[in-house]
Amino acid sequence: MSESVARWDGRVRALVAAGRDPSRERIVEMVNTQASRLGARGVDDETAMVERSLLGLGPLEEVVADPCVTDVLVNGDGSVWVDRGHGVERSRVSVPTDSLRALAVRLAAQAGRRLDDAQPWVDGRLPGGARLHAIIPPLVEVGAHVSLRIPRASPGSVAELVSLGSCCAEVGAVLTRIVHGGLNFLVCGGTGTGKTTVLAGLVSEVPAQERVVIVEDVTELAPMHPHVVRLQGRSMNVEGQGQVTMVDLVRQALRMRPDRLVVGEVRGGEVRELLTALNTGHAGAGTVHANSARDLPSRLHALGALAGLQPAAVEAHLRSAVDVVIAMAREGAVRRVVEVSVLRPDGPDGVHCVPALASPRPGVLIRGPAWAVLEARLDRQGRGGS
Repeated sequence: MSESVARWDGRVRALVAAGRDPSRERIVEMVNTQASRLGARGVDDETAMVERSLLGLGPLEEVVADPCVTDVLVNGDGSVWVDRGHGVERSRVSVPTDSLRALAVRLAAQAGRRLDDAQPWVDGRLPGGARLHAIIPPLVEVGAHVSLRIPRASPGSVAELVSLGSCCAEVGAVLTRIVHGGLNFLVCGGTGTGKTTVLAGLVSEVPAQERVVIVEDVTELAPMHPHVVRLQGRSMNVEGQGQVTMVDLVRQALRMRPDRLVVGEVRGGEVRELLTALNTGHAGAGTVHANSARDLPSRLHALGALAGLQPAAVEAHLRSAVDVVIAMAREGAVRRVVEVSVLRPDGPDGVHCVPALASPRPGVLIRGPAWAVLEARLDRQGRGGS
């Protein structure tokens, strides 16, 4: 970091510490204090230099500008790794180690969060839509680590999902019927399999007269729908107060008259509130980290345990709360729907996912043993049944 940039970086850090976002206007205001020394042209040049170095994504701008990059990972040694759809690879870009922590703190401020010794990790959403995670020593070695998830597609319909390769036309037609029929569904899959993209496309298909309330820990979903209310969680402040959890938000969402309740990612105790809501007449959807549809019930058991639910209680909820499970998988650069399943009883207390449609590879579509069950549910909802 040059001496000039380091000087301004110190002032930007002071802004962050004072709770003020480091905007372009504030950079201009700071540089103008040196107008008598720099002159008019010098102010312009200095402002441009400071903006490039201390605003936006700094040295990461180059890799984020690549339309193929979906993830940017910065390690504590300054190395930058990217995912262009074929796995993580090292970039020729790097971040100077002496400015890495400052970059992480500044990005956190842009996301409206703080990152310091009292709060050494952060999750947030940057103004451009990228999802940020950052963590600093001593929780990690060497230096700050920064992870960015870059949104590349915000599909406005199932047709756009088909054009993106997220599903074939036949599966897309079934997904449209699932949404229009008001069936409750969960989208599952591993990390980076396209769960959020598919959920956004499906929520975009919700009829325009319906009110959609979306609950997320960090805002990420961006469906194309005229009536969307977004609720976002909040971490505690330095005094340990003010935290707003997903459980809190789901409870608040239910008081906001949602026609559809959407939980961006079910990963904790909020599973209890969501399943309860889906059992009391609210239509809804969400995503869950599970490697396959077959693994979903056990994953929900584990999440239910976090909420104090016994396995039998989770099973009882699932029997009537979730109509359809949509499983995603990643194959190289392609992220697509590989299975549409329904939950069926498995003995007196259990449930398991039974495939209705399976697409083991692109261009191959197999009707599974639960196809007739799914068709019956879709037909019943299409006739206005419950």
